Amino acid sequence: MTGIVIIALALAALMYLAYRGISLLLLTPALALMAVLLAEGGPVLASYTQVFMTATGGFIIQFFPLFLLGAVFGKLMEVSGSARVLADGIIHRLGPQRAILAVILCCAVMTYGGVSLFVVAFAVWPIAAALFQEARLPKRLIPATIALGAFTFTMTALPGTPAIQNAIPMPYFGTTPFAAPGLGVISALLMLGLGWAWLERRARALGPGYGADADQEARAAGGGQPSLPVAGAPLVLVLMLNVAFTFLLIPMLDTSYLAKPEFGETDIGALRGVWSVIAALTLASMALVALNWARLTGKLQDTLDAGAKDSLKPIFNTASLVGFGAVIASLAAFGAIRDWVVTAGGDNPLISLAIGTSLLAGMTGSASGGMSIALSTLGETYMQMGQAAGISPDLLHRVTAVATGGLDALPHNGAVITLLTICGLTHREAYKDIAVVAVIIPLIALVVLITLGSFFGSF
Repeated sequence: MTGIVIIALALAALMYLAYRGISLLLLTPALALMAVLLAEGGPVLASYTQVFMTATGGFIIQFFPLFLLGAVFGKLMEVSGSARVLADGIIHRLGPQRAILAVILCCAVMTYGGVSLFVVAFAVWPIAAALFQEARLPKRLIPATIALGAFTFTMTALPGTPAIQNAIPMPYFGTTPFAAPGLGVISALLMLGLGWAWLERRARALGPGYGADADQEARAAGGGQPSLPVAGAPLVLVLMLNVAFTFLLIPMLDTSYLAKPEFGETDIGALRGVWSVIAALTLASMALVALNWARLTGKLQDTLDAGAKDSLKPIFNTASLVGFGAVIASLAAFGAIRDWVVTAGGDNPLISLAIGTSLLAGMTGSASGGMSIALSTLGETYMQMGQAAGISPDLLHRVTAVATGGLDALPHNGAVITLLTICGLTHREAYKDIAVVAVIIPLIALVVLITLGSFFGSF
């Protein structure tokens, strides 16, 4: 029991100290090794070099290309003006009377196309502010509106999304980004519909008026920006190329060489999803540069450098959480926790998978971090349980992804804190609506997903 208490305290300390702004790169190894020392008096240095660093490095090896290419693509979209043109085009075509829906869809299109949610928040905020003022909608609803479009259904539910939350389960379950597409679409529509309805209801309840600081936000100048079709083409390419590589091009290749020791003795089932996203983002980024060459002239090198640098902190933070999880999983007391998580759903492994992933995402304040800890420690167990119960790996993939998108958006989440800072609002002013659209409603969608999957299987 003492070991379980120490693990719980280590996780609570991680959540609290991360909320206080201390770097995960320092926190995760320190707390993990402290848990080893207090719980078992075990070999601290060996746990650091042989367990923590091995797991951390393994995650970086596997997923760094996705973080790198995603950050570079997002930076190119931002610097070329494509992100802002795309946002402006969607908003103006729907009109100010549909301001909330316009901002949601604007964020959704960009994140579904592979643009970082942080880039989306910065790009959409000034346009959303101007539109909300024009429509006399409360400013305090802007963070929740952006969160609904960028942090929820496009991150976890829509099939084919290049979000890292949709990529991490692939090697564990041998799936693709399009796992359980029907169930994914249903979950996405639930999040979108219920979230939109909540925000419209809140707008009516709060009444007209933007707020005390009704100064017009500055908008980007239109000169030198790409046209709407040019701005949207790279996003369409990401999705189309992802589909093409996943279902057509990669399956045509002779990949028998992957069974050799120098290639990790694996097979294409474990790599196809990652390869597809890498190829799609690379080619789409090249197309983006070609379409915006004149606008990027003189800035391309700096843009690529900035995108590459932007990928480092997210990948190392997430990887360090994986290392933390590996050390915790190596403790004898973790066996009792694992047994509880595995049996928490009774005979339905989907429920235990959802509970374990959701709790860890909430504890770490990170969807990808919580998922990584859950799968790195229990992924093989869930796969075996799913096979024994006749559950499709695609369904396991989709439940895992959607389960990360609820409790991850608790107040200490980095994206939530960044979004509130961009909008100039506090947790007290705006977090209630974020909690409804990014925590409560995704959990409702998760319950519906598990219910449908349990009765009808993966579709």
